[in-house]
Amino acid sequence: MIEDKISGVVITFFSTASAVGKTLISINMAAELARQGYRVCLADFDLQFGDVANYLQMQGSTTVYNAGQRLAENSDYPLEELASVCTYNDVSFGVLAAPEELSQAYNFTADTAERIVNRLRMHYDYVIIDTTSMFSVLNLTLLDLSTIITFLGVVDFIPTIKNMKIGNETLQSLNYDANKIRLVLNRSDSATQLSIREVEEKTLGSSFYHVLSNDFHAANESVQTGIPLVLRKNNNQLTKDLRQLVALYTNHTYQEDADFDEPTRKSGGWFSKLFS
Repeated sequence: MIEDKISGVVITFFSTASAVGKTLISINMAAELARQGYRVCLADFDLQFGDVANYLQMQGSTTVYNAGQRLAENSDYPLEELASVCTYNDVSFGVLAAPEELSQAYNFTADTAERIVNRLRMHYDYVIIDTTSMFSVLNLTLLDLSTIITFLGVVDFIPTIKNMKIGNETLQSLNYDANKIRLVLNRSDSATQLSIREVEEKTLGSSFYHVLSNDFHAANESVQTGIPLVLRKNNNQLTKDLRQLVALYTNHTYQEDADFDEPTRKSGGWFSKLFS
Protein backbone atom coordinates (compact mmCIF):
# COMPACT_ATOMS: atom_id res chain seq x y z
CA MET A 1 0.00 0.00 0.00
CA ILE A 2 1.36 3.43 -0.92
CA GLU A 3 2.00 5.69 2.06
CA ASP A 4 0.09 8.96 2.21
CA LYS A 5 3.31 10.93 2.30
CA ILE A 6 4.22 13.82 0.05
CA SER A 7 7.97 14.30 -0.08
CA GLY A 8 9.06 15.10 -3.63
CA VAL A 9 10.31 18.57 -4.58
CA VAL A 10 8.09 20.37 -7.12
CA ILE A 11 9.86 22.82 -9.44
CA THR A 12 7.55 24.82 -11.69
CA PHE A 13 8.70 26.87 -14.67
CA PHE A 14 6.54 29.92 -15.15
CA SER A 15 6.65 33.15 -17.14
CA THR A 16 4.41 36.03 -18.15
CA ALA A 17 5.87 36.13 -21.66
CA SER A 18 5.86 33.50 -24.39
CA ALA A 19 8.92 32.08 -26.15
CA VAL A 20 11.28 32.56 -23.21
CA GLY A 21 12.56 28.97 -23.13
CA LYS A 22 10.46 27.37 -20.37
CA THR A 23 10.14 24.02 -22.13
CA LEU A 24 13.79 23.69 -23.14
CA ILE A 25 14.99 24.60 -19.65
CA SER A 26 12.49 22.38 -17.83
CA ILE A 27 13.53 19.43 -20.01
CA ASN A 28 17.20 20.01 -19.21
CA MET A 29 16.43 20.40 -15.51
CA ALA A 30 14.69 17.01 -15.55
CA ALA A 31 17.47 15.38 -17.57
CA GLU A 32 20.28 16.72 -15.38
CA LEU A 33 18.54 15.70 -12.16
CA ALA A 34 18.00 12.22 -13.62
CA ARG A 35 21.65 12.10 -14.70
CA GLN A 36 22.60 12.73 -11.09
CA GLY A 37 20.56 9.73 -10.00
CA TYR A 38 17.32 11.31 -8.81
CA ARG A 39 13.89 9.93 -9.62
CA VAL A 40 12.30 12.60 -11.82
CA CYS A 41 9.03 13.16 -13.64
CA LEU A 42 8.43 16.02 -16.08
CA ALA A 43 4.76 17.02 -16.44
CA ASP A 44 3.54 19.33 -19.21
CA PHE A 45 0.65 21.46 -17.97
CA ASP A 46 0.69 23.78 -20.98
CA LEU A 47 -2.56 22.05 -21.82
CA GLN A 48 -3.29 23.48 -25.27
CA PHE A 49 0.14 23.95 -26.82
CA GLY A 50 2.61 22.00 -24.70
CA ASP A 51 5.73 20.86 -26.53
CA VAL A 52 7.60 18.66 -24.06
CA ALA A 53 6.82 15.47 -26.01
CA ASN A 54 7.72 17.16 -29.31
CA TYR A 55 11.04 18.46 -28.00
CA LEU A 56 11.89 14.97 -26.76
CA GLN A 57 10.50 13.26 -29.88
CA MET A 58 8.15 11.13 -27.76
CA GLN A 59 5.02 10.98 -29.89
CA GLY A 60 2.24 8.90 -28.37
CA SER A 61 3.35 9.60 -24.80
CA THR A 62 1.04 9.28 -21.85
CA THR A 63 -0.56 12.65 -21.09
CA VAL A 64 -1.61 14.51 -17.96
CA TYR A 65 -5.18 13.99 -19.19
CA ASN A 66 -4.63 10.22 -19.17
CA ALA A 67 -3.22 10.52 -15.65
CA GLY A 68 -6.25 12.47 -14.51
CA GLN A 69 -8.58 9.83 -15.91
CA ARG A 70 -6.76 7.04 -14.08
CA LEU A 71 -6.89 8.91 -10.77
CA ALA A 72 -10.62 9.56 -11.25
CA GLU A 73 -11.10 5.81 -11.59
CA ASN A 74 -8.69 4.91 -8.78
CA SER A 75 -7.31 7.59 -6.45
CA ASP A 76 -4.48 5.26 -5.44
CA TYR A 77 -3.32 4.54 -8.98
CA PRO A 78 0.52 4.53 -9.16
CA LEU A 79 1.19 7.18 -11.80
CA GLU A 80 4.86 6.18 -11.99
CA GLU A 81 3.64 3.06 -13.78
CA LEU A 82 1.61 5.15 -16.22
CA ALA A 83 4.14 7.86 -17.11
CA SER A 84 6.11 7.43 -20.32
CA VAL A 85 9.85 7.00 -19.83
CA CYS A 86 12.39 9.12 -21.66
CA THR A 87 15.71 7.24 -21.84
CA TYR A 88 19.10 8.24 -23.23
CA ASN A 89 21.75 5.59 -22.57
CA ASP A 90 21.53 5.03 -18.79
CA VAL A 91 19.64 8.25 -17.98
CA SER A 92 15.86 7.96 -17.59
CA PHE A 93 13.03 10.15 -16.35
CA GLY A 94 9.25 10.02 -16.46
CA VAL A 95 7.18 12.20 -18.78
CA LEU A 96 3.52 13.17 -18.76
CA ALA A 97 2.83 15.05 -21.98
CA ALA A 98 0.24 17.74 -22.68
CA PRO A 99 -3.22 16.55 -23.82
CA GLU A 100 -3.44 15.49 -27.45
CA GLU A 101 -6.77 17.21 -28.12
CA LEU A 102 -8.04 20.70 -27.31
CA SER A 103 -11.29 19.26 -25.94
CA GLN A 104 -9.26 17.41 -23.32
CA ALA A 105 -7.57 20.65 -22.30
CA TYR A 106 -10.94 22.35 -21.84
CA ASN A 107 -12.18 19.49 -19.68
CA PHE A 108 -9.11 19.46 -17.44
CA THR A 109 -9.52 21.09 -14.02
CA ALA A 110 -7.15 22.60 -11.49
CA ASP A 111 -8.32 20.00 -8.95
CA THR A 112 -7.23 17.25 -11.34
CA ALA A 113 -3.80 18.86 -11.67
CA GLU A 114 -3.47 19.04 -7.89
CA ARG A 115 -4.28 15.34 -7.53
CA ILE A 116 -1.73 14.45 -10.21
CA VAL A 117 1.09 16.51 -8.71
CA ASN A 118 0.47 15.28 -5.17
CA ARG A 119 0.42 11.71 -6.42
CA LEU A 120 3.67 12.16 -8.35
CA ARG A 121 5.35 13.59 -5.28
CA MET A 122 4.79 10.32 -3.47
CA HIS A 123 7.09 8.48 -5.86
CA TYR A 124 9.52 10.93 -7.44
CA ASP A 125 12.32 12.94 -5.82
CA TYR A 126 11.61 15.80 -8.22
CA VAL A 127 8.50 16.74 -10.16
CA ILE A 128 9.28 19.29 -12.89
CA ILE A 129 6.32 21.26 -14.24
CA ASP A 130 6.11 23.20 -17.49
CA THR A 131 3.29 25.74 -17.70
CA THR A 132 1.69 28.22 -20.04
CA SER A 133 2.28 31.97 -19.69
CA MET A 134 -0.69 33.31 -17.77
CA PHE A 135 -2.14 33.69 -14.27
CA SER A 136 -4.95 31.16 -14.64
CA VAL A 137 -6.71 29.13 -11.96
CA LEU A 138 -4.70 26.10 -13.09
CA ASN A 139 -1.36 27.91 -12.93
CA LEU A 140 -2.10 29.50 -9.57
CA THR A 141 -2.89 26.03 -8.21
CA LEU A 142 0.40 24.70 -9.59
CA LEU A 143 2.32 27.66 -8.16
CA ASP A 144 0.77 27.05 -4.73
CA LEU A 145 1.84 23.39 -4.89
CA SER A 146 5.38 24.22 -5.94
CA THR A 147 8.43 23.99 -3.72
CA ILE A 148 10.29 26.31 -6.09
CA ILE A 149 8.89 28.62 -8.76
CA THR A 150 11.37 29.37 -11.53
CA PHE A 151 10.09 32.66 -12.90
CA LEU A 152 11.77 32.88 -16.27
CA GLY A 153 12.34 36.08 -18.23
CA VAL A 154 14.32 37.58 -21.08
CA VAL A 155 15.59 41.12 -21.49
CA ASP A 156 14.98 41.78 -25.16
CA PHE A 157 12.42 44.56 -25.56
CA ILE A 158 10.17 46.77 -23.45
CA PRO A 159 6.85 44.81 -23.59
CA THR A 160 8.59 41.63 -22.39
CA ILE A 161 10.19 43.49 -19.49
CA LYS A 162 6.87 45.11 -18.62
CA ASN A 163 5.21 41.68 -18.46
CA MET A 164 8.09 40.36 -16.36
CA LYS A 165 7.69 43.27 -13.92
CA ILE A 166 3.94 42.69 -13.60
CA GLY A 167 4.50 38.96 -13.15
CA ASN A 168 7.16 39.46 -10.50
CA GLU A 169 5.00 41.92 -8.57
CA THR A 170 2.03 39.55 -8.76
CA LEU A 171 4.08 36.62 -7.46
CA GLN A 172 5.38 38.76 -4.61
CA SER A 173 1.81 39.75 -3.72
CA LEU A 174 0.91 36.08 -3.20
CA ASN A 175 2.99 36.11 -0.01
CA TYR A 176 5.04 33.04 -0.81
CA ASP A 177 8.14 32.27 1.20
CA ALA A 178 11.03 34.47 0.04
CA ASN A 179 13.05 31.45 -1.13
CA LYS A 180 10.23 29.97 -3.18
CA ILE A 181 10.50 32.32 -6.17
CA ARG A 182 13.70 32.19 -8.24
CA LEU A 183 13.97 34.87 -10.90
CA VAL A 184 16.03 33.42 -13.76
CA LEU A 185 17.18 35.32 -16.84
CA ASN A 186 17.42 33.40 -20.11
CA ARG A 187 19.33 34.42 -23.26
CA SER A 188 21.32 36.94 -21.22
CA ASP A 189 23.78 37.90 -23.94
CA SER A 190 21.31 38.23 -26.81
CA ALA A 191 21.55 41.35 -28.94
CA THR A 192 19.83 44.11 -26.98
CA GLN A 193 20.43 47.67 -25.91
CA LEU A 194 18.93 47.04 -22.48
CA SER A 195 21.14 46.75 -19.41
CA ILE A 196 20.52 43.75 -17.16
CA ARG A 197 21.58 45.72 -14.10
CA GLU A 198 19.23 48.55 -15.00
CA VAL A 199 16.35 46.10 -15.38
CA GLU A 200 17.18 44.57 -11.99
CA GLU A 201 17.52 47.87 -10.13
CA LYS A 202 14.97 50.13 -11.79
CA THR A 203 12.31 47.74 -13.06
CA LEU A 204 12.24 44.54 -11.03
CA GLY A 205 13.65 45.77 -7.77
CA SER A 206 15.47 42.47 -7.28
CA SER A 207 18.44 40.61 -8.73
CA PHE A 208 18.30 37.57 -10.98
CA TYR A 209 18.89 34.32 -9.09
CA HIS A 210 20.70 32.82 -12.07
CA VAL A 211 21.58 33.84 -15.61
CA LEU A 212 21.55 31.57 -18.67
CA SER A 213 23.56 32.35 -21.77
CA ASN A 214 22.14 32.75 -25.25
CA ASP A 215 23.09 29.96 -27.65
CA PHE A 216 20.53 29.59 -30.42
CA HIS A 217 22.59 27.04 -32.35
CA ALA A 218 22.94 24.66 -29.38
CA ALA A 219 19.30 25.06 -28.37
CA ASN A 220 18.06 24.49 -31.92
CA GLU A 221 20.24 21.40 -32.33
CA SER A 222 18.86 19.99 -29.09
CA VAL A 223 15.29 20.43 -30.37
CA GLN A 224 16.18 18.98 -33.78
CA THR A 225 17.72 15.83 -32.29
CA GLY A 226 15.42 15.45 -29.31
CA ILE A 227 18.41 15.18 -26.97
CA PRO A 228 18.68 17.50 -23.94
CA LEU A 229 21.77 19.71 -23.92
CA VAL A 230 22.98 18.34 -20.58
CA LEU A 231 23.12 14.82 -22.05
CA ARG A 232 25.31 15.79 -24.97
CA LYS A 233 29.10 15.90 -25.08
CA ASN A 234 29.64 19.60 -25.41
CA ASN A 235 31.31 22.37 -23.50
CA ASN A 236 29.19 25.36 -24.47
CA GLN A 237 28.33 27.99 -21.91
CA LEU A 238 24.57 27.37 -22.02
CA THR A 239 25.05 23.74 -20.96
CA LYS A 240 27.33 24.84 -18.13
CA ASP A 241 24.76 27.42 -17.04
CA LEU A 242 21.99 24.81 -17.00
CA ARG A 243 24.07 22.44 -14.88
CA GLN A 244 24.94 25.28 -12.54
CA LEU A 245 21.23 26.04 -12.10
CA VAL A 246 20.57 22.43 -11.10
CA ALA A 247 23.53 22.58 -8.71
CA LEU A 248 21.99 25.64 -7.06
CA TYR A 249 18.64 23.88 -6.68
CA THR A 250 20.18 20.75 -5.18
CA ASN A 251 22.67 22.65 -2.99
CA HIS A 252 25.59 20.90 -4.63
CA THR A 253 28.84 22.33 -5.86
CA TYR A 254 28.93 22.47 -9.64
CA GLN A 255 31.59 20.28 -11.23
CA GLU A 256 32.38 19.80 -14.89
CA ASP A 257 32.29 16.04 -15.31
CA ALA A 258 30.76 15.50 -18.74
CA ASP A 259 32.43 12.11 -19.12
CA PHE A 260 29.48 10.13 -20.39
CA ASP A 261 28.57 8.53 -23.68
CA GLU A 262 26.62 10.90 -25.86
CA PRO A 263 23.25 9.53 -27.00
CA THR A 264 22.94 8.47 -30.60
CA ARG A 265 21.89 11.36 -32.82
CA LYS A 266 18.43 10.87 -34.28
CA SER A 267 17.86 11.47 -37.96
CA GLY A 268 15.52 14.37 -38.63
CA GLY A 269 13.80 16.15 -35.77
CA TRP A 270 10.12 16.87 -35.28
CA PHE A 271 10.71 20.42 -36.49
CA SER A 272 12.01 19.26 -39.88
CA LYS A 273 9.17 16.74 -40.16
CA LEU A 274 6.64 19.45 -39.39
CA PHE A 275 7.74 21.53 -42.36
CA SER A 276 8.78 18.77 -44.76
